[in-house]
Amino acid sequence: MKVALVHDWLTGMRGGEKVLEVFCELFPSADLYTLFHDRGSVSGVIEGRQVRTSFIQGLPFARSAYRRYLPLFPSAIEGLRLKGYRLVLSTSHCVAKGVLPPPGSLHISYIHTPMRYVWDMYHEYFGQKKGLRALAYRAVAHYLRLWDAASSARVDHFIANSANVAEKVRRLYRRRADVIHPPVDCSKFAIGRRPGSYYLIISAFAPYKRIDLAIEAFNASGKKLVIAGSGQEWKRLVKAARPNIEFLGWKTDDELKGLYQGCRALVFPGEEDFGIAPLEAMASGRPVIAFGRGGATETVIPPGRGRNATGVFFMEQAPAALNEAVDIFEKAGGIFSPEAIRGHALAFDRTIFKERIRKYIESKLIEFRGGRGNAQKAQPAL
Repeated sequence: MKVALVHDWLTGMRGGEKVLEVFCELFPSADLYTLFHDRGSVSGVIEGRQVRTSFIQGLPFARSAYRRYLPLFPSAIEGLRLKGYRLVLSTSHCVAKGVLPPPGSLHISYIHTPMRYVWDMYHEYFGQKKGLRALAYRAVAHYLRLWDAASSARVDHFIANSANVAEKVRRLYRRRADVIHPPVDCSKFAIGRRPGSYYLIISAFAPYKRIDLAIEAFNASGKKLVIAGSGQEWKRLVKAARPNIEFLGWKTDDELKGLYQGCRALVFPGEEDFGIAPLEAMASGRPVIAFGRGGATETVIPPGRGRNATGVFFMEQAPAALNEAVDIFEKAGGIFSPEAIRGHALAFDRTIFKERIRKYIESKLIEFRGGRGNAQKAQPAL
């Protein structure tokens, strides 16, 4: 059976690429399609494939500014020619789920989020625009919302990375999504001897990550904060930080392992659809201080829930609220057991994810071959 894997773009190993990597292992002969591929940016398992790209690959400045071509992404993903495939597996946070599957094929989409740029995060990304630029962005966003909702009908089965995202799929697409949490390779992390004196952020520098909030909070408290990551907001964030805040850029897996082991706690100030970093911290036995909305509520256990606590929530995205949560964490002291925290993370391990995904796909293929896989889809909301 010919299998096609479809991914938005390949520019680094983040949560979506780790899901794709498992798909590559499950289907070692599958062909891989994507909008754009920055060669050498992903794991050997993915790089070893023959990667087929869209016309975005050949556009000027695609490597450094591919997101500027966002209005062209629907045309680009529809231009990928998938012929003769019986199974299409897409992993999507932007447009991959809108690929045109060939007739008689089964399309299963693992969705990390509906296109956040034009739905719930539109104002975070484009709300600062003024004048004619603002009008242009609104027009493009309107078109992309229509396309995103309509193209959801091309998917036979959605898998959401969290209950949070499954609810968005229901609300925006009027479709059901089964929940399978994404993988965390717990074997790459371990409990250290003792925590250090710093708090830690591991993140891309995107507006919705709210690293600016953490910087403002730690500027006020004077406590040590280490930030590993990079992205479009690098200059602005570095300029805003005081000397107690250290920026490290992107780090290797081995370096991240040491950072997790040495921190007092991971700080997670944004509202994420799921969030891999909190589970990596917990796999290292370290607690998490997180904004109490979104995917973090499915992985972090605060004190008083009847189980071993793995972190603390703050319920308002404000510096004072974050600092209050840090104070609560420090006063809580020994209630956080590194062994119990790691034990909680093991429930999300890569081996469990791989087996759940394998069984899910097998069950849908059995339905499909029995003639039930092409059941009428719900109409998307326009």
